[in-house]
Amino acid sequence: MSDPRTNDRIRVPEVRLVGPAGEQVGVVRIEVALRLAQEADLDLVEVAPNSKPPVVKIMDYGKFKYEAAQKAKEARRNQANTVLKEVRFRLKIEAHDYITKLKRAEGFLQAGDKVKAMILFRGREQSRPEQGVRLLRKFAEDVAEFGTVESNPTIDGRNMVMVVAPHKNKSEAKAEQNAQRAANKEAARSAARGDAPAEGDTDAPAEAPAE
Repeated sequence: MSDPRTNDRIRVPEVRLVGPAGEQVGVVRIEVALRLAQEADLDLVEVAPNSKPPVVKIMDYGKFKYEAAQKAKEARRNQANTVLKEVRFRLKIEAHDYITKLKRAEGFLQAGDKVKAMILFRGREQSRPEQGVRLLRKFAEDVAEFGTVESNPTIDGRNMVMVVAPHKNKSEAKAEQNAQRAANKEAARSAARGDAPAEGDTDAPAEAPAE
């Protein structure tokens, strides 16, 4: 993406001017906008070239570019440091196998990685997605001390997936856990009232019912 036009490079007769504090000055001649920027010892930067007239802002362009570069660098670093780990479940999972996978997921979250929880449906299991939702909700509650749901359960081909992100810091863990439990209790109450299928009750055990 090219840099915006600044100062004398802005070659239009009129502009919509935004002041250095974000205040709307209004439509003025380009000469007036340039003079105001010079008087403030700042730059005139074109921020919306396709507007009629173009929108310009008085700012310290060097500082703006530096801060934008720092934010982009931080975003790239955070993206590189966050790894998406995958934990797979069968719908009819044994309790000991569930606990093993749960501990693995907790380790990933404690290390600062996201966890993609995936349920692999086989055969007629695809006709019972509510059981997959129930299992993933239980998983979300069980790892709530270490992470929170970033994307809710969704069907992905023959599978169902949910992404859990680690907490930003330990102080958030308890609040997130309580919020998760409250949400699950509300879902259970809604099911009891008939607002949702009863099979979505989150108080079900980790092992899904056999056929």
